[in-house]
Amino acid sequence: MKKLFIIACIAITCINLSAQKIDPVNWKFEAKKKTANEYEIVATATVAEPWHIYSQNTGKGGPIATSFSFARNPLIQLNNKLKENGKLEKVYDKNFKTDVLFYANSVVFTQTAKVKGNIKTNVSGTVEYMVCNDEQCLPPVKKSFNIQLQ
Repeated sequence: MKKLFIIACIAITCINLSAQKIDPVNWKFEAKKKTANEYEIVATATVAEPWHIYSQNTGKGGPIATSFSFARNPLIQLNNKLKENGKLEKVYDKNFKTDVLFYANSVVFTQTAKVKGNIKTNVSGTVEYMVCNDEQCLPPVKKSFNIQLQ
């Protein structure tokens, strides 16, 4: 009876572990002060091997492209287009039947923000992204961020 109980406990633990959500991407969000009222908003994605994350410029018909949505803040003006920096790879994906753009290991997204006046505020929003490896894709994920500007 004791052995049966131990086996049942191990089985339940294994089921719970396999049901946990996998997310091979670790995000770091920060602000780098450039001038008295200008900041560079930096979002760094570190991706575990063998996974990769898709560029924000991946075309239609393919996987979910990485996208950022910034909450409206009347004290901040976002300048320029969100830039991405990393080792960009372009391959034809037979599953999506299109060329895809992605990053393995890491990618850095940057956005310039100007604060109106000499005040403390924050920039917040969400990032949506999708990761795949050579065998499978995970469902898209949305993560919230909140970065203090001081």
